[in-house]
Amino acid sequence: MPMTLNKPCMWTLALMLGAGSLRAAPVTEAAAVQAVPAGASAAEAAVAADSDWILPRLAQPVPARTDFVEVRGSALLKAPLRLSGEYRRPDATTLVREVRAPYAETTTIRTGAKPGQGEVGIVRPGKPAKRFSLARAPELVALQASFGALLGGDRALLEQHYRLAAEGTRRQWSISLTPKDAGLAARVREIVLLGRDDELRCIETRPARGNEQQRTLLASAARAAAGVADASQLAALCRGHGAAR
Repeated sequence: MPMTLNKPCMWTLALMLGAGSLRAAPVTEAAAVQAVPAGASAAEAAVAADSDWILPRLAQPVPARTDFVEVRGSALLKAPLRLSGEYRRPDATTLVREVRAPYAETTTIRTGAKPGQGEVGIVRPGKPAKRFSLARAPELVALQASFGALLGGDRALLEQHYRLAAEGTRRQWSISLTPKDAGLAARVREIVLLGRDDELRCIETRPARGNEQQRTLLASAARAAAGVADASQLAALCRGHGAAR
């Protein structure tokens, strides 16, 4: 039977779209403080950013990894659920999400040679491992297919699965992805990627119903979020108005 996109699987929206922030090597402090990439003038940074400029900058080689802080709202919780850990992409067919706080959980997606092939595994200490085929989750199949397009900077292939709309400048930009797949669209209204210069800093996943959006801070934004609990401050970091690199 088909498997619906439930809460344990919602993180894959961020992981599959957040790979643009994965770094093959640690970022040095000297590089981190640069507001504009070397060789780029202030005038160049102020140029409007379109999807043709943004998408190639999300492509990353393997192996790669990045810190993350995820904030997920819910009407059932007194305060938003906050998770932190690391995303890893050890090779082109494997994605790992390791949650370190407030609990330990490792989720691994291994994709197959064709869309729809592959397996998802979820491991928690002291509990039996859970595994299921991607073929049981049609929404994840659509995400899997678009993942390769995103990492490859392939706008044409990505547009088979999403409607794209870019805003902002090359200094501070956003691009929204509206799902075309009916199964995914029933769950997710849109996914918004927000970045500065060449770095994807945050992903906002907005549900089809309600206001319980999921926000995932990546790379320098995740590091800046350490010790920050206030929701408005986290939103500012996500949207690039908080601490700079």
